[in-house]
This record gives sequence, structure tokens and C-alpha cells, in this order.
Amino acid sequence: MNPLQRYFPEFTQRQLALFAQLEPLYRSWNERLNLISRKDIEHLMLHHVLHSLAVAKVLRFQPEAEILDLGTGGGFPGIPLAIAFPQARFLLIDGTQKKIRAVQAILQELQLPNATAQAIRAEELKGRRFDFVLARAVAPLERLLHWSRPLLRKQLRHALPNGLLVLKGGNIQSEIEALPPGEFVELFPISDFFQEERFQDKYVVYVQG
Repeated sequence: MNPLQRYFPEFTQRQLALFAQLEPLYRSWNERLNLISRKDIEHLMLHHVLHSLAVAKVLRFQPEAEILDLGTGGGFPGIPLAIAFPQARFLLIDGTQKKIRAVQAILQELQLPNATAQAIRAEELKGRRFDFVLARAVAPLERLLHWSRPLLRKQLRHALPNGLLVLKGGNIQSEIEALPPGEFVELFPISDFFQEERFQDKYVVYVQG
């Protein structure tokens, strides 16, 4: 069985069809631009798509929620989560213009109206506010929190207070200890959600905003 159907039986046929489009799209783009690691293209669904969807096991984004994917790179975790939550709105940002152009083209091919991509830095997002900021392999938690906190809205509409949801691997205790005293952090082991060995020692890290 497709792991997406095994772990997310609620996905509709349309959502599954959108996920199925990702592999040919990324293969095509990776021939022109190293959007993701060359060796990883063979494992796109497991290493990138399913990994991104671990966030959906921690929190279900509400309709009209506004989510920022900071340092999206090739569009992860933002694109899989935009497919998973079609009623939420996603902004995917990265400082690398050529990667953002590719992400914009992929979004256009998928016809995902709830996701947009911009080549912009977090510090340049004047006046925008988000319920959650997502990140994956971008920077240490301390720096992510520094960039993100001014962008978080005060109004709450989820089970978790607004904050950061970061995909991290390995020993992240040193990053947690580097945060200012009193910060609330919760670790969600991805191996609790997905059985594949790939996800041992990988986490969704929540930092309250």
C-alpha cells in the first residue's frame, strides 16, 4: 500500500493524485536545477514528502490558518502540507531566487491555489502575520525563533499556541539548551507516527511563540 494511504487514510483521491504528480515534476526540475539531492530523488516520497507530512500528525491546520514555510528550498515542507490542508494558506519563502522560480512553477503545475512562493527573507515580511512558522534543515532553533517571533499573530485558533514547527534530526538537545531561558519546547518523535527506519531520531520540534 502507498504509505500516504496507510498513514493518511483520510486523503481524497484528488489529494493522492496531487501527491502522485510530485515525483515526475521534481525529476524534471532536478535535471535543470539541484532542487533536492540527486541521490534523494529516488526516495522523494519517503525522504521529503512523508517527512514533511509528519507536521500533519502533530497538528491539523484550521481553515483560513496562515502558515509560513521559512527557507523552503525545493518546497518542503510547504508543498506537501498545502496539499494536505487545502483550506489553510501557505507562503513559501527562500532567499534563492532560482529555487523559488522552480517552486512557483511546481505550484502552478499542481494548481494549488492555497500556496504561493516568494524570494524574500523573513526580515522583509513587513506587516504579515502567521499562525505557525515551519522550517526544515534551515538554521538552529535559536535563530529560527529570532526570525519567526515577530511574524506570529497573537490570536489563537489551534490546539497548540502559535509558534514554530521545525523538522529536525539527530541530537538536538544542544539547540534546545541554546534557547533563551523559559522557552516552551516539545519534541514529537516522528517514529511515533511512521514505522520506516528512516525516521528514527527525527523529530517535529514545537517552540511556543
